[in-house]
Amino acid sequence: MIDLDFARRGLESQPFSRLLGARLAEFGDGAATLELDIRDELKQQNRYLHGGVLAYAADNALTFAAGTVLGPELLTAGFTIDYLRPATGVTLRARAVVVQAGRSRATCRCEVYTVDGDGAATLCAAAQGSARVVRASGTVPG
Repeated sequence: MIDLDFARRGLESQPFSRLLGARLAEFGDGAATLELDIRDELKQQNRYLHGGVLAYAADNALTFAAGTVLGPELLTAGFTIDYLRPATGVTLRARAVVVQAGRSRATCRCEVYTVDGDGAATLCAAAQGSARVVRASGTVPG
């Protein structure tokens, strides 16, 4: 399978992930953790981190977790997210784990936290989703 350095290069190859400043903190054994710094330009009008940023983090963490068991040729098949409380702090952390995997699809859960300046984490969203293996042509293996 793939290791943390390979996975980090994959994340860095995503222009949107670079724009957000995302980084992969953990990758392997059915889990992945994605982090990014909370900056003013990522907030909405009430000064909370925008829900789209939380959804991005959950989506990518879910798919990277799936990649620990299925390999790198994946796409998100779908996911749902529940926003539990407004996201404030200095760091956003999304940790996803595989809950079931087959040959071509994995289902994962993700908890999204904000971390304050003292290192205290607060759960702000929860997500569940799946990723599926795709061929280079974009087709699903039959």
